[in-house]
Amino acid sequence: MPSQQAWMILYALMIPSTIMPLSSSMSRVALPVLRDAFVMSADVVAWTSSAFTLPYMILMPVYGRLSDGVGRRRLILAGIAIFSAGSAMAFFATNLTWLMIGRAVQGFGIAGIMPLGMAFIATIFREGERGKALGTWGSIGPLTAAIGPFFAGFLVDAWGWRAAFGPAVILGLLGLFAVKLWVPAGLSNVRPRFWRTFDWPGILLLAGALTMGLFYLSSRPITGVAPLQDWRLLGALLLCFVAFLVWEKRRHDPFVNLNLFRYRNFSSASLCASMRMLVMGGSSFLIPLYLVDIHDLSPGYLGLILTINPGAMTVMVRFGGQAADRWGSRWPVLVGLSGQALAVFFFSQLSASAHIGFVLALLALQGLSVGTMLAALHQAAMSETDAEEMGTAAGVYSMIRFVGVAIGTALAGVLLYGALERGLPTIEAYQQVFLIIALAGLVGITTSLGLRSRNPAAGDA
Repeated sequence: MPSQQAWMILYALMIPSTIMPLSSSMSRVALPVLRDAFVMSADVVAWTSSAFTLPYMILMPVYGRLSDGVGRRRLILAGIAIFSAGSAMAFFATNLTWLMIGRAVQGFGIAGIMPLGMAFIATIFREGERGKALGTWGSIGPLTAAIGPFFAGFLVDAWGWRAAFGPAVILGLLGLFAVKLWVPAGLSNVRPRFWRTFDWPGILLLAGALTMGLFYLSSRPITGVAPLQDWRLLGALLLCFVAFLVWEKRRHDPFVNLNLFRYRNFSSASLCASMRMLVMGGSSFLIPLYLVDIHDLSPGYLGLILTINPGAMTVMVRFGGQAADRWGSRWPVLVGLSGQALAVFFFSQLSASAHIGFVLALLALQGLSVGTMLAALHQAAMSETDAEEMGTAAGVYSMIRFVGVAIGTALAGVLLYGALERGLPTIEAYQQVFLIIALAGLVGITTSLGLRSRNPAAGDA
């Protein structure tokens, strides 16, 4: 494909790629207001995010796998339409139940944007340009996430929490128009009867395992049993997961090709990305509540401050992609994971009287660190897969990443609720949870040492 046409497709795909970060960043600004409006405890507040993340992470590999036989363009269009409907449901919700349903529909629709966009780019760009292309495409997410809180703060201040969900509907319509107009059909295979041969039992078993796992971690709002103590949920998790592995190994054309995990870079990059997202998910949930509870910020000021992290990420993400092209993935990932964990650790050391400037500096450090490793992780995950596996690999990789978000968000909510229930002072409760989230980042740092550094000049290191 001519380079000019490939870049035009990339720019068109950047528009729907703004939907998820905009929705996510704006909803975070609304979290403290939602908590007060519906009188929720910390673990229930976490479920307003998890209701979105759970279907989002489950369906990522579904979209990726379907794209290998149904066509990526039509799946992106369908997903954007479903997301827009879910955004409207959340906007008009009159109680917590309908809000949760709207959030789940949002996650159901938007789950395919990341893996489908990544698969498109990995297919139409040569290896020497792929890191730069992924960095350019990836930069729009942090940029949108930086703009989102700024506007959300003023909107929520003026019109309440509903205002955080309105812009997503408009952006969804713009995304439909961009893909329809500028992304040509025929860039991926369409196989007749693919729907009939698709591995639907595998999807259901994996969905059951992931759902039961999240329910087990944050069981109190679901079953009334304390977290990690409802053995019925643990039993259902193990049963679904074992059945999934057995089923997939026997399938000729499985939903998740377990052979992908034989690729060292794919396995290592997936675990690193999951740990990155666990730390980011947990800290992104905690920080808005922390700033309101400790520093007593209004939604307007909260939104302004929350632009720092994604803004710093935007500055760094393209340079991170170029660094991965030049030196390979290992060092950008190692530096990024270390900086992210260090920033969250320093949050655990801040006192209630700490100047807000320290918070701003740590948010900037976290954003710069994530931007450094973002494209490098994407490139490492896709570096050893064949062209016909790109859609499947991108979907599985993206799902594993967002398993980290789901665990991080739920874990932060459970830990914060437990610390406050034990009677800890508010600042000590936050310090304790930040410390535990930071320590989880050590798993990613250790795993990053096993990445093979690939680059066009040097090959594998």
